Amino acid sequence: MRDFKKFEVWQLSHQLTLKIYTSTKNFPKEEIFGLTSQIRRSFASIGYNISEGSGRHSDKEFANFINIALGSSNEAENQLILARDLEYLSEKDFQHLSEELTIIKKKLVALWNRLNGN
Repeated sequence: MRDFKKFEVWQLSHQLTLKIYTSTKNFPKEEIFGLTSQIRRSFASIGYNISEGSGRHSDKEFANFINIALGSSNEAENQLILARDLEYLSEKDFQHLSEELTIIKKKLVALWNRLNGN
């Protein structure tokens, strides 16, 4: 059994999720069930899928969950763009969060490739 907490990509995604929770505290109150909830869910989903996949018995199953985590990271990126364009995030915060998300996406792809023998 794999320990998901030992994967650097999980550690990074967890830290970024914590930052997203902090960054979204000042979103408009009318967004609490809209963008605030969605962006938090998509960022958290990255780590959720890494942890769930790590408990699977085969590399193929784990790779499938890594692929789902990558999909969540793309959804999260789209929501970051929306938050910036709605001026809920400053350009500086957007850039910083986007850079961290890009690192996670690259690490997810690298892990997926390792699991698939590429």
